[in-house]
Amino acid sequence: MITSKQRSYLRKLANKEKTILQIGKGGISPALVEQVNEALEARELIKIHVLENSGLSPREACDALAGETGAEGVQVVGSRIVLYKKSEENPRIQLP
Repeated sequence: MITSKQRSYLRKLANKEKTILQIGKGGISPALVEQVNEALEARELIKIHVLENSGLSPREACDALAGETGAEGVQVVGSRIVLYKKSEENPRIQLP
């Protein structure tokens, strides 16, 4: 579990990040969960766009992906979500 201070720090870092994945009409599939896991291991902090035709609200998508990957939901803004998970092999982000 991350603190509010750490969440604030991660939000600041996420502002510079580009959206790297989209959740579309297929919703949250096992293939998407695997992609998210790989992206989290490589980057630790990722931004995902939830398309309107996905059938999920961004909050639902954030909670579902966080649960499936063991990540922390950092932020939900509009149709974008930000997830964080410390890399097991190559941690780069130092939380305050």
